[in-house]
Amino acid sequence: MCSKISEHSQQITYEGLLKGNKEWVAATLAEDPTFFDRLSAGQKPPVLWIGCSDSRVPANQITNTTPGDIFVHRNIANVVVHTDMNMLSVLDYAVNVLEVEHVIVCGHYGCGGVEAAIGNKQFGIIDNWLRNIKDIYRLHYHELDLISDHKQRCARLVELNVIEGVFNLTKTSIVQNRWANGKKLGVHGWAYSLETGLITDLKVTTESNDHISSVFKMDNLKPL
Repeated sequence: MCSKISEHSQQITYEGLLKGNKEWVAATLAEDPTFFDRLSAGQKPPVLWIGCSDSRVPANQITNTTPGDIFVHRNIANVVVHTDMNMLSVLDYAVNVLEVEHVIVCGHYGCGGVEAAIGNKQFGIIDNWLRNIKDIYRLHYHELDLISDHKQRCARLVELNVIEGVFNLTKTSIVQNRWANGKKLGVHGWAYSLETGLITDLKVTTESNDHISSVFKMDNLKPL
């Protein structure tokens, strides 16, 4: 299967992408003539997806959803940090304008970013980004250093990176304001397997700031 996917990727050309677009439009209209009329009327997705940029982890395909169902933000290794204005802008728009009811941080086992962060090799400017994952390793080294198998250690760091991402989202004023105004918002953490295609719920769903350390709880939250 992997070799077939690789061979298919090598056959893709610039012209082929445009041809594929026309074929997709024709097939979609044949199945549903009003599809693009509805799609162009506006979006109201119930979910914000924060995932990895890896080409093998497309949000819609692996959740069996369609365009318009999921608002998506992706970066290398699905990192969630409070200094990332791109991610915060997406989060703010999704929560306050689109009024999504779920935010999902989804990592994946076999993540190249996590694999790189766990080692000591220099890669370039991305090293600064991967420092965020190294910091997560530092927070959890007591657990991670006990895992002798490299693949299993990377898999656990994938999960911890997602879990820390969920916690970092709950610390934002964007999420806390939503909760303070009594509006529903669940923040979830998932890990996707490239080997099986299945998603693992990491059981860290949070729907209020009840479990947040007091130092991160904000007073004088703003009404929406």
